[in-house]
Amino acid sequence: QVPLVESGGGPVQAGGSLRLSCAASGFASSTSCIAWFRQIPGKGREGVAHIHMSGSSSYYADFVKGRFTIFEDSIQNTVSLQMHRLEPEDSATYYCAADPHGRCRLAGGLREYYYTLWGQGTQVTVSS
Repeated sequence: QVPLVESGGGPVQAGGSLRLSCAASGFASSTSCIAWFRQIPGKGREGVAHIHMSGSSSYYADFVKGRFTIFEDSIQNTVSLQMHRLEPEDSATYYCAADPHGRCRLAGGLREYYYTLWGQGTQVTVSS
């Protein structure tokens, strides 16, 4: 059983919107933090946003503030990333990841080393 499965990626024109979803299963997702990361070929992975599955402790990287919204559905065990005003620079493979220990409630932003469960990624391509 794959613990995290992303969906919703695809091509979009600049200025457009996409919603990515991450379906969680097989672990105590109700007490977990779920984060979205992205990676561009040849570049390191960067954190985009996180949220605790209680709905608290959301965080956004500066480059997506005001454009992206992360939200959870604890009944469906999903976390979605609503992306608006997409830019070509947002083109990347987007991954969701889970920290079953819920450490995103601690101060300090989005710490990649907390996240031990990873999805396989979904590609977002923004054309100008």
